[in-house]
Amino acid sequence: MAERARRLGGRELLETVLDEGSWVGWDSAPAQPAVEGSPYAAELAAAREHSGSDEAIITGEGRIRGRRVALIAGEFRFLAGSIGEVAAERIVAAFERAEREELPMFAAPSSGGTRMQEGTPAFVAMVKISAACARFKAARLPYLVYLRHPTTGGVFASWGSLGQVTVAEPGAMIGFLGPRVYEALYGRPFPEGVQTAENLFEHGLIDAVLPVEALAETADRALNVLMGPREDLPEVPAVVKEPLEDIPAWESIERSRREDRPGVRALLKLGATDVLPLHGTGSGEHDPGLLMALARFGGAPCVVLGQDRRGQTLEEPLSPKGLRVARRGMGLARELNLPLVSIIDTAGAALSKEAEEGGLAGEIARSLSDLVTLDAPTLCVLLGQGTGGGALALLPADRVICAQHSWLSPLPPEGASAILHRDTSRAPELAASQRVRSLDLLADGIIDRIVAEHPDAADEPEAFCQRMSQAIQHELVTLAREDPAARLEARLARYRHL
Repeated sequence: MAERARRLGGRELLETVLDEGSWVGWDSAPAQPAVEGSPYAAELAAAREHSGSDEAIITGEGRIRGRRVALIAGEFRFLAGSIGEVAAERIVAAFERAEREELPMFAAPSSGGTRMQEGTPAFVAMVKISAACARFKAARLPYLVYLRHPTTGGVFASWGSLGQVTVAEPGAMIGFLGPRVYEALYGRPFPEGVQTAENLFEHGLIDAVLPVEALAETADRALNVLMGPREDLPEVPAVVKEPLEDIPAWESIERSRREDRPGVRALLKLGATDVLPLHGTGSGEHDPGLLMALARFGGAPCVVLGQDRRGQTLEEPLSPKGLRVARRGMGLARELNLPLVSIIDTAGAALSKEAEEGGLAGEIARSLSDLVTLDAPTLCVLLGQGTGGGALALLPADRVICAQHSWLSPLPPEGASAILHRDTSRAPELAASQRVRSLDLLADGIIDRIVAEHPDAADEPEAFCQRMSQAIQHELVTLAREDPAARLEARLARYRHL
C-alpha cells in the first residue's frame, strides 16, 4: 500500500520547504469576477474563511538552503484549488516576475483543475499559463515541480507537467480526468491504482516520489546543478598520459565484460557530487538500461546519460525506450544550456520484435541527429562495452574519452564472425581487424584521450573512477571556455572529415 503523506496546505508547505523567515509574498488583494450578491460570490467568501487564503494560488519568493527562489503553491482548501481568472493571472505574473529577476521557479500545485463557476474563460487560461511557463523556460531558468494530492485536470495538463524536474508526494492522486467525472460519464468507477504518484513513477512520467520533508534537500541538489556556474570554472589538470601496453583487442573485450567492472553508477558515486537521478521519458516510458541524472564533476554541472550495465540483461537489453530517455536528457541540456556527458557501456541494443515495432532504428537516427547538433557542450565517455547502434547513438560529442579497455564495434565480435565465417570462433581475429580497441580508436581520430587502467578498472574501481572523473572535469572546463558557435562548427567538421 502506498505511503500516506502528510497533507499540507499551501502556506504550510512553504513553511516546511523554505528557510525559516525567508518567505515574501507577491500577491495583492484580488478583485474577483463574481457579481456581488451572486451564489459564486458567496462561495468565494466561504472559501476565504475556510482556507485562510484569498485565492487558490499563493505566489512569492523565499530561500532554500540560502538560495533565493520563486514559488507558486496551490491551496486546495480554496474551492478545491480550482484555477479561475485571478489564480491564472497570479501564476502568469509569478513566471514573468521570476524571469525578470532571473530566479528559479519551484511550483507545488494541488488542484481539481479549472474553476467550473467561471467556465470557458477560465479553461482557456491554461493557454496563457503554458505560454508564460514556456517563456520562462526559454530564458534557460530552472523550473521544479512538486505534484501534491490531488493534482488533476487543467493544472496537470499545463504548468503541472512542464517541469524540468518533476516529483510527487507519496500516495497523491494525480491524473487528467477526475474519477468522479469518469464515473458520471461512463457509469463505472475509474480503475484503481492508475492515478497515483507511484504508478506515474513506474511509467516514467515523473522523476521521483518524495515526502515533503525531502524537498528542500532535493531542490538544493537540483539547483546546485541547474544554477551552477558554466563559465570561469577552476582549472583542472589533465590526467597524466601514461604509456599503454599493446594489449590485444580481444583481451580488452574480455576485461570490459567482467561483472565487477565499475559502471556509470560507480562513476557517479565515486567521482561526482550533487547527483540527482531523473526517471523516464516524461511520456510514459522508462528503461533500466539508461540512467539519466543531474550531477557535478568538480565544479562543472552537467546532464549525465549513462548506459547502465546493471540495468541491461539478456532478457532486457537496451531498448528504444532507453534512447527516448536519452533524448529527453539531450532536450534538458539544450533547454538549460547545460553540458551533456554521455557514457557508453552496452552489449548492444535489443534485437527483437518489440524493438523493431518500438522504432529502434528511428530512435538511433534521432539520437545521432539530436546529439551531433546539440548547441550545449558535449562530452562522451567510452566506459565499457560499446556495441552497435545503441552505443553509437551516444557517441557524437565535442570530445570523446575512453577507458583503456573500452571498445567500439558495429556488432559484438562474435556477431561479426558469424556474419563473415558462419561461426563465432574467429571473434578474436575480427576484433583485431575491425580496429575496435582504444589504441586503434585514438589512432583513427574517433577518440581524443585514453584513461589508463591499472591493469583493469575492476581491480581498482575507486582509483579508476577518480581518474576518469578528473578527465571529465578537465574536458568540461576546457569546453566551457570555447566559443559556442565555433565549438559546434568544430564538432560538425570533426564528423564530416572523420
